[in-house]
Amino acid sequence: MVHAITTTQKTVDVSSGMLWYDGCGTAQNLLPAFTYAAKAMGKVIRELNGKFNGMDFHVPTPNTSVMNLTCCLEKAAKYDDIKVVVSWVSEEPPKSILGYTEDQFVSCDFNNDFHSSTFDAGSGIALNDNFVKFIS
Repeated sequence: MVHAITTTQKTVDVSSGMLWYDGCGTAQNLLPAFTYAAKAMGKVIRELNGKFNGMDFHVPTPNTSVMNLTCCLEKAAKYDDIKVVVSWVSEEPPKSILGYTEDQFVSCDFNNDFHSSTFDAGSGIALNDNFVKFIS
């Protein structure tokens, strides 16, 4: 994950104890951090429990985030076929959860987007039919 500054982060450099970068100002630094999002995914979707791991970076932007998900697929699939399925799923209720775009957007284009996440079809890649990278 790469995500915006959070309320728990410092706006200027301060002493922070054990993890020195926790005291670094967020408006002027890219900061590595631990994320609970990967573990939470397994709690929400039991079939995915233990199959995710991740880290995140906090970047100097006021809002929006991006997820870079790399997957090793059990069954081979063409990236164009995956895009069709994700587009179809994005039209199913509840429509506020997953969006789909083939437009070339940057973070500020999502400032007023109501979706929890928007699949960026043009930014993902397939290294082969079993190894793909999704951007949302």
